Amino acid sequence: MPLSEHEQRLFEQIERSLSEDPKFASAVRHSDPKFHARRRIIISAVLILAGLGLVVYGVADSSKLWLGVVGFVLMLGAAAFWMLAHKRSQTAELRSVGGTATRRTRGGGRGGRGGIIDRLENRWRERGDFDR
Repeated sequence: MPLSEHEQRLFEQIERSLSEDPKFASAVRHSDPKFHARRRIIISAVLILAGLGLVVYGVADSSKLWLGVVGFVLMLGAAAFWMLAHKRSQTAELRSVGGTATRRTRGGGRGGRGGIIDRLENRWRERGDFDR
């Protein structure tokens, strides 16, 4: 249902006032899961490069071969951290703007919450009954 002219003006006024509020913009940015996932991806990239440097140094100096092994383990852990952060950035949705944002993930009932029956019930409720 389209908004009335009065509601559209109110909506635009609210939108302008929120865009001018730096505290609100900061709260939205810091509660956005994609913001945190992006930061984790950057951290993991730096750790992968550091691990690669340790591997090269450990191989170059044969007396410090253990340092190469530590670098490889660091690279492996950072790659796993990157994959997890990338997955979260792809599936996370912001549900509320208030102080605490909750995440809703698509698919995968591994979270313990929302089994297959719940997903089927939600799909049934959200179906499009076009014959009404």
